[in-house]
Amino acid sequence: MEFGKPDWTTFEQGIRKEWLLTNGIGGFASSTIICANARRYHGLLIAALKPPAGRRLILSKIDESLIIEGKRHDLFSYKTPDYTMEGCRHLQRVSINPLPLFRYSAEDVFIEKKIGMVYGENTVVVVYHIINGPRNARLRLAPLVNYRDYHFNSSRAHMRFDAARRGYWVLIRPYELDLEIGLYCKDAAFTELENCFFYNMDYPYERERGLYSVEDHYIPGYFEIEAGPGEDKYATIAATVASNGKGEGWVAGINGAKYADGLSILKKEEDRLNRLVKEAGYEDDFARTLVIASDNFIVHRESTGASTIVAGYPWFSDWGRDAMVALTGLTLCTRRFDDAKQVLHTFSGYIKYGLVPNLLPDEGGEPAYNSVDASLWFFESVNRYLEYTGDCDYVREKMYPVMENIIRHYTEGTIFNIKMDDDCLIGAGNEETQLTWMDAKAGGAPVTPRRGKAVEINALWYNALKIMSVFSARFGMKENLRYGDMAEKARESFTACFWNDESRCLYDVVSGEFKDGRVRPNQILALSLSYPVLTGERARKVVEKVWRELYTAYGLRSLSPFSDEYTGVYAGDQYVRDRAYHQGTVWAWLMGHFITAFLRAYGHTEENRRKALMFIEPFKDHLRDACVGSISEIFDGNEPHMPRGCFAQAWSVAEILRVYREQGAESREQRADYRE
Repeated sequence: MEFGKPDWTTFEQGIRKEWLLTNGIGGFASSTIICANARRYHGLLIAALKPPAGRRLILSKIDESLIIEGKRHDLFSYKTPDYTMEGCRHLQRVSINPLPLFRYSAEDVFIEKKIGMVYGENTVVVVYHIINGPRNARLRLAPLVNYRDYHFNSSRAHMRFDAARRGYWVLIRPYELDLEIGLYCKDAAFTELENCFFYNMDYPYERERGLYSVEDHYIPGYFEIEAGPGEDKYATIAATVASNGKGEGWVAGINGAKYADGLSILKKEEDRLNRLVKEAGYEDDFARTLVIASDNFIVHRESTGASTIVAGYPWFSDWGRDAMVALTGLTLCTRRFDDAKQVLHTFSGYIKYGLVPNLLPDEGGEPAYNSVDASLWFFESVNRYLEYTGDCDYVREKMYPVMENIIRHYTEGTIFNIKMDDDCLIGAGNEETQLTWMDAKAGGAPVTPRRGKAVEINALWYNALKIMSVFSARFGMKENLRYGDMAEKARESFTACFWNDESRCLYDVVSGEFKDGRVRPNQILALSLSYPVLTGERARKVVEKVWRELYTAYGLRSLSPFSDEYTGVYAGDQYVRDRAYHQGTVWAWLMGHFITAFLRAYGHTEENRRKALMFIEPFKDHLRDACVGSISEIFDGNEPHMPRGCFAQAWSVAEILRVYREQGAESREQRADYRE
C-alpha cells in the first residue's frame, strides 16, 4: 500500500492512519504513517516479557534530524499540549509492502527508513538509507527510551535510568532493575547526554478516550551518521531488552554482529511473511493482505509452550471467546493447521468447571472464567478444524473427551448459574454478571444485562450438541443417540422460546416471563453456525430484519437505531464508551456471520455470491484506513461509521477472511460430506 503527501496535509490527518508490526510473542511496534506517536500504545518496541503478556514500552521512537553544512532539518513529528512539530513536511512517501518504508527529502538529500521486528524476539530493527547530494551531511538519531507498563503513562518525576556505552552497545538500566535495554549501532558515533528527557509528549487518541494523555521519555544521547558528497549509505539501529528472567549483563553478552546487517534481518522477516502468503494459496491482494494481518494475532504463549491468539491490538491479550471465534479465519483459512491445533491445546489446557477461560492470565494471574459462550465456540472451532484438516485421530483422542466434559458441566450445572433447563436450553447468569460477548460494564453494572436464556448461547448449544452427535457416530461412541435426542429437543424448544411472531424475528433474551424484543445481531448466529438451529422462511425473516435495521458497510449494529437505548457514536470517557459498546456500535466480526446467514437463507446462487462480495467490498477500502492492512474492532453506528476501539482486531480480520474464502468456494455442506 502506498501513501503520499495528500494523506498528511495536516498533522491531524496524518495520525488517522496507523501501522503495526508484531514479533510472534505478543510484542509489537506501532505508530502513525507520519511517525508521530498519538497513543500511549505507540512505540518502536513494546516488548512482551512474559509472552504474550508482560508488555512494556521500551523504545518510544527515534527522532531524526538531517544536518547539511550546519543547517538542521528535523524530520520527526510530535505533539505537546501547546506545540505541534510537523517534520512530516519532509515526508514524501510511505510504502507498506509488507514492512513500512518512509522516504524523506531535505534540500538535495533523500533519507529512507525501514522498520521490522525480529520474529520470536523482543527486538526492533530500523534501517536508514542516506542518498546524499553533493555536500557533506549528517543524520542525527535521538532514541526516546522508556520502561513502563503499556497501559500507563510515565512521568519524569518517577523515571530513573543509568546509561553506559560498551562497544557498539548503549546499555540502559531502568529503575535499578536487574534488566537491560540495549541499543546497538556499529555505523554511527554516539554522543551521551546527561539527564536529558523529552517532556510532555501528548497523545490525541488518549485524550479523545478521556484518559491522561501526556508523558515523558528518556533520551540517553544521540547517534550520528556521516555521509560524504554523493554517498549512498546504509545504517542500522537495533533495540532489544532482557526477557524471560534474564537480567544484567544479558544484552551486553549478545554478539552484536547479529544486528549489524539490518537489511538481511528485514529481508528474513519479509521472506517469512511472503512464505505465509504463498502457503495460504491466495492470488488476489485483498486475501493476501488479510493473511499477513492474520499473522499478527497468532503468537506463542510461554505458559503452555504453544500458540495462542491475541484478541486485538494495541491493548488486548488472548481471550478465549475471541480466539475460538477467530480460529477458523486466522489459522484454517490460512492453512496454518499446526497453529490451529496448538491454539486448541492452549485453551483446552485451561478449561475449568467445564468453561474455556474468558481471559488467560497476564503476568502470572489466574484465568477469568466469566464466559458462557467461549466453551460453546470451542465446539465450533474443533468442528471446523476437523473439516479443514481431516485430523480425526487428534479430535477423537484429545478434543472429544474435553468436549464431553463441557457438555456434562453444562447439563448438570456449573458456576455463574450456567445450566441446561428441562427444555434442553441453557440459562446463565444473574443481575450482576455479564457472561455473553455483550459484556460491558459501566459504573460496575452490566450495560446490557442478558441473564437467562440468550438467543446466541442456545444457537451455540444446539450446534455443540449436533457436533457431538456427529462426532460420536463417526468415532463409534455410544453417546450418539443421547446427543442427537438432546439436540432435537433443544431445536424444538428454541423455536418455541425465541420466535417473536409480532416482529418476525428472534427474541434476544428470555428470562421467565420476560422476553426481550429489542433487535440485536445475536440472532444471526441461529443461521450461521455449522448446524443452524433455524431454517426456512423464519430464517429468511431474521436475515431481512437484521439487514433492514442493523446492517452497515462495516458490520452489524449491536442494537437497532429504532430502540430508545441506541447510541450511534462510540466516543468520550470510559464510562460513556462502555455504555455505547453494545448499544448501537457496529461490530465488524458479525459481518462474516451475516453473509453466511444470508447465503444460507437465500441460497448459494451466483447472484447471491455477487451480493456477498458487495458486502465485503467496503473492507477493501478500510484496509487503507485506521490500522493500514488490518480491520478495526468496532465502528460508530451512525454515518460515516468512524473506526473505533482496537485498530486491529483478530475476529474482525478472521471473519472477513473466512467468509471471503468460503463464499467463493463450494458450500460448507458440500465439503463436509461426513455429516450425511
